[in-house]
Amino acid sequence: MTATAQQLEYLKNSIKSIQDYPKPGILFRDVTSLLEDPKAYALSIELLVERYKNAGITKVVGTEARGFLFGAPVALALGVGFVPVRKPRKLPRETIAESYELEYGTDQLEIHVDAIKPGDKVLVVDDLLATGGTIEATVKLIRRLGGEVTDAAFIINLFDIGGEERLNKQGITCYSLVPFPGH
Repeated sequence: MTATAQQLEYLKNSIKSIQDYPKPGILFRDVTSLLEDPKAYALSIELLVERYKNAGITKVVGTEARGFLFGAPVALALGVGFVPVRKPRKLPRETIAESYELEYGTDQLEIHVDAIKPGDKVLVVDDLLATGGTIEATVKLIRRLGGEVTDAAFIINLFDIGGEERLNKQGITCYSLVPFPGH
């Protein structure tokens, strides 16, 4: 099933835009409104699965926290394992960490050291692509464990913020269902 313009428009319309959140001047794209609509949520998962069902994916990695909401059902539908990437000290087994830059400071992500095996073909899934910093750090973690990651999938791409270009430079092909301007 290839996404039709009507389906993509339905998804776009299911995402509410909130002015001045979380601070003045920001137009926040709220993917939780898509989750509240079972037709939109199911459609978003179906379209991602359709794109990757014959890609030889062996693991799906989702980033905390909304990446879990899309990555886990995609992994289940593909018949592969799901791996969460989380903020520090949230995973119980041995982990490795990767720091990344925020607008004002740094943050860190962790993954279990045994979650990705050398040669795993990994799809990264998150709800939204903006600057690409979170996904770039996630890709570094996967590659440090020997996983091969060439694709990242998103529900929303804030196309004018530069995340897609940043990830393309790392050899990552970005796929998104709904483009929005970020400014």
